[in-house]
Amino acid sequence: MQTIELAGTPRRTTRLGYGCSTVMGAMGRKASLKVLETAYDEGIRHYDVAPMYGFGAAEGCLGEFLSRHKGDVTVATKYGIEPPKHQALLGLARRIAGPIVKRLPGLKARLSKAASSVAVPSERASFTAAEARASLERSLVALRTGYIDVWLLHEVDAADLRDDGLLRFLEDCVAKGAIGTFGVGSERHKIAGLVRERPEYCRVLQYEWSVLEPEIGATAAFRIHYRALTENFCNLHAALVKDAATCRRWSEAVGADVGDREMLARLMLKAALAANPESVILVSSKNAAHIRDNSRVAEDAGMVEPARRLHALVQAEGIPGGGVRG
Repeated sequence: MQTIELAGTPRRTTRLGYGCSTVMGAMGRKASLKVLETAYDEGIRHYDVAPMYGFGAAEGCLGEFLSRHKGDVTVATKYGIEPPKHQALLGLARRIAGPIVKRLPGLKARLSKAASSVAVPSERASFTAAEARASLERSLVALRTGYIDVWLLHEVDAADLRDDGLLRFLEDCVAKGAIGTFGVGSERHKIAGLVRERPEYCRVLQYEWSVLEPEIGATAAFRIHYRALTENFCNLHAALVKDAATCRRWSEAVGADVGDREMLARLMLKAALAANPESVILVSSKNAAHIRDNSRVAEDAGMVEPARRLHALVQAEGIPGGGVRG
């Protein structure tokens, strides 16, 4: 799989990364470890996690995985949103409910709703050096490592960054070798303000990108993108299925059946990789077949032009029935 220099650090990693948002949340520990290993077996070498993922258990699960692959993968984690409260209660509930859900799948939705009511996240961090130090120490312990490649300020905006001691702490961590680099992981609409008002924090930018967005072009910051699919894929596919004439026309222009769910997903992922050649693109799935397919897409040079044509159509015409985007 194609690799890239990671954010100006001495490390190289794959352009396709695995997002751990479903680890220890939608899956138990055994299944979570299995899906992490599947991504590894398919050539993926970058893993993205956060203290809040998996009801607070994802970092620890990833740490167990990392202990089997020391030095062979790169990792990004975050500071800014703490794990949910009542973690012990959630862990016990998961162990009790798991076997029941397997026998009675209809209970899954109700149990998930109940878990969400318990798993109320802690308040967002105040983004101070002291809080950052404590969060980093916890992440290093959970991940069973002394080094994190990329450390991101999670869901931060420019107004949050008032403590200059935080920047000094981040720079010291790089100098001491605790982290490779740092940056911000936030919603797309916050990024421009962060780059404009606090560029010193923006060595790495992590935010959404899909075919609904225009190409970005070269940036001083290293970029990591996610949500190439998710609701964007669902909305676009539903619109194309509903508008048969546009679906036929687009399929002819692209050279592939964009009404086919699997083909459209492949083209949208490939578009993210093709439009952001100097970036890491994150995918997140608990389905082993989807992970394998994503890896094949990443390596398929023949999909570049069809994916670019799809992106051009979406930019020119927007989602069918949904207005022009761009």
